[in-house]
Amino acid sequence: HTNAIYGFLNIMFKILEEEKPEYLAVAFDVHAPTFRHKMYEAYKGTRKPMPEELREQVPVMKEILKAMHITIMEQAGLEADDILGTLAKKAEQAGLEVSLVSGDRDLLQIATDHIKIRIPKTKQGRTEIEDYYAADVLAAYQVTPLQFIELKALMGDTADNIPGVPKVGEKTAQALMVEYGSLDNIYAHVEEISKKSIRESLIEHKDLADLSKTLATIKTDCELQLDYEQARAEGFYTPEAYTLCKRLEFKNLLGRFEKDAAANDSKIAESFRQIEDKKEFLQYLKKAQKQKEIGLWLITEPVDATTKKEELLGVALSMSDEETVFYALTHEKEPEGQLSLFAEAVESVDDTAEITEALQELSAGTDTQIATFDVKHQYDYLDRSSTEQYFDVLIAAYLLNPLKNDYDMEAIASEHLGILIPGRAEVFGKRDFRTLLSEDAGKAMEYACYGAYVSRKGKKVLKDKLEAAGMKCLMEEMEMPLSLVLYDMQKEGVAVKREELKAYGDALVARIEELEQSIHTQAGTEFNINSPKQLGEVLFETMQIPGGKKTKTGYSTAADVLEKLSADYPIVRDILEYRGLTKLKSTYADGLAAFIEEDGRIHTNFNQTITATGRISSTEPNLQNIPMRMELGRQIRKVFIPREGYEFMDADYSQIELRVLAHMSGDEQLIDAYRQEEDIHRITASKVFHTPFEQVTDLQRRNAKAVNFGIVYGISSFGLSQDLSISKKEAAQYIEQYFATYPKVKEFIDKLVADAKEKGYTETMFGRRRPIPELSSSNFMQRSFGERVAMNAPIQGTAADIIKIAMIKVWKALKEEGLKSRLILQVHDELLIETAQEEEARVREILTENMKSAADLAVTLEIDLHTGNNWYEAK
Repeated sequence: HTNAIYGFLNIMFKILEEEKPEYLAVAFDVHAPTFRHKMYEAYKGTRKPMPEELREQVPVMKEILKAMHITIMEQAGLEADDILGTLAKKAEQAGLEVSLVSGDRDLLQIATDHIKIRIPKTKQGRTEIEDYYAADVLAAYQVTPLQFIELKALMGDTADNIPGVPKVGEKTAQALMVEYGSLDNIYAHVEEISKKSIRESLIEHKDLADLSKTLATIKTDCELQLDYEQARAEGFYTPEAYTLCKRLEFKNLLGRFEKDAAANDSKIAESFRQIEDKKEFLQYLKKAQKQKEIGLWLITEPVDATTKKEELLGVALSMSDEETVFYALTHEKEPEGQLSLFAEAVESVDDTAEITEALQELSAGTDTQIATFDVKHQYDYLDRSSTEQYFDVLIAAYLLNPLKNDYDMEAIASEHLGILIPGRAEVFGKRDFRTLLSEDAGKAMEYACYGAYVSRKGKKVLKDKLEAAGMKCLMEEMEMPLSLVLYDMQKEGVAVKREELKAYGDALVARIEELEQSIHTQAGTEFNINSPKQLGEVLFETMQIPGGKKTKTGYSTAADVLEKLSADYPIVRDILEYRGLTKLKSTYADGLAAFIEEDGRIHTNFNQTITATGRISSTEPNLQNIPMRMELGRQIRKVFIPREGYEFMDADYSQIELRVLAHMSGDEQLIDAYRQEEDIHRITASKVFHTPFEQVTDLQRRNAKAVNFGIVYGISSFGLSQDLSISKKEAAQYIEQYFATYPKVKEFIDKLVADAKEKGYTETMFGRRRPIPELSSSNFMQRSFGERVAMNAPIQGTAADIIKIAMIKVWKALKEEGLKSRLILQVHDELLIETAQEEEARVREILTENMKSAADLAVTLEIDLHTGNNWYEAK
């Protein structure tokens, strides 16, 4: 959470702009109990604690203030109000005009003609500040600042843990103070108070009035001094503070720092230079081979908008803080109609081959350690026989915090090195690197050099952090080798029959038109089925179907609403099918065609730094999301085919997450159920429903299956009741019976949540961490989500780690044996190999052996393996 920090800084900057003060200090409470803490606890036994969401932000707030060189005042035994009150009075005595800024109205008692109390308030999303000198307090509350203490003693303040006198509200307290002038005088004339309930409450609770006065009184004579020289209000906008604000994504505040931050940039960039001469740069690459460690960043971009094929535009190399260089490659096209003999007569107009050869020579040995950013994107030009020599700062940053949206170079520099570098958007604008090189070569050089510099500097910091977090092995033995496996898979791609894809799309169109006609006939009117508003009106108003949920924009036609109605209303079934097929048409039949390249293959991007659990994802296009629930969805796999003389071999882990749960929980019953090598869902049904195995019904098995998989995902009784269309009470009984059957599963899941609450993260079997900030939220829904994540992330993350290990082992075995067969796709728990027909038997052995041995679990890892002439047949 950062909302309090952001709000505080906004208010502070607003005040600074208005006041232009000579001195500034910020006071904090110290966690050690103060005099008022002890007084209140003696009265009530406990004092309202600071909300967790706010408490966790205080250290970060202090970190920013220190970075801005702002004086922080705190002292054990004193509350922030006591510090502010004392400093204000001392400053007034020294002849200074004082402003105290706080949301606490207790400070109104400090107001004088020279001490102004400023109270920020949020009104309609905007911050307004109320100002109070002594006269303003009297005008607002009909009491002087000193009398304000006794006003608070009478009416109390729950926010400040001041009990007050029961039945005495603000208006009554004000009336009493106006009439009698002080608490002592009120009690001297208490019998004269006409209202019986108020009179009796005052008499009965005098001890509370006295306690409340003590609690409401701010100390103004504490033993502390402010060093005015140190507290001078100047030099706030430091590079360190900028870096922190950037890390916290306070984009609206960054402009204040730009000038000073730019000065910090230039100091690092002073060591950057561009090498124009190719021979000099090749010598530089030779020199780099003798270095123990270097930073290397290759800038590549697509040749044009129609292809993913990229070309190398520049190379940045950092060998020390004083030596970072950049070389821009030449890509001059031969004029049309020019004789090829001319090109041979002069020096080559494209130096990619020569630079690539030198880069491969540099990266071929493991003596020189190469730190870089997004190594998978650069393997085209580097040695690919091993990954031991590479360290990818992008992957390292992802492992340390897998929740971020992106891991760009400037974010890594800011978060892990504490330095500010210009970001891509700031440097490029809407230009690509090719354009930037031609328009502003200096900026292009600086941007590339920063990449190499940050990679080299970041390696040690990130490596140390990974080691401290227990993820060094995960980085070196899993994620780095995996980057090369994914690169290879992307390069291979998968063949798609364009004509069959078109035929598939045509078949979808025919069925979509058929459904559209049926829906309109059943509704008795034509309307836009894709318009939720029109669809809702037709179903719930025109056709009077019960169960409509009206929202501000009309009736909800979300999938969960329609699915509940589909069993009873054929039109709803048709609408759901129509929706599914139109999505298939746009996303797959039409969408996939755009990604078929010149070689007739689709080359998806496999991403290893996106998901929070460590799963690999696929984009442009997403081949991991091909629908499997409906037959027409599955049919799309028929268009994916192997090359001639090959077949597809598909291996899928069987119930890997349940097997991981059995192992990690150590539940003997669940482990034994798997060792029986019987139907796990039927075994669970037999145990949960106390039914002999052979007498378990299909319904019982289905219910047990839902519970089995639901437990892995932290399902609630409500969620299970929705899935199985049963009552919440019945669903709760199923879950209870499941935990009674597998008691150690319950213990394990409870411990996962407890540990995550204590540590702030979960871990897989292999040490992969997944932070869960939601667990400390004050919002119940967010905390509940956090608990479900804590239950699931270690299991799903471990399954993801196992499939990664299997991929590396299978890929290595195919390479080492010199086989033609290639690993081409990964879909969660499934691997697809384009298998040379004569290698089928050996590939089957490699897949089986390496997938089953990917992890040593208490239960065996089992796979389902099939072959076919297309992906549909193999699945």
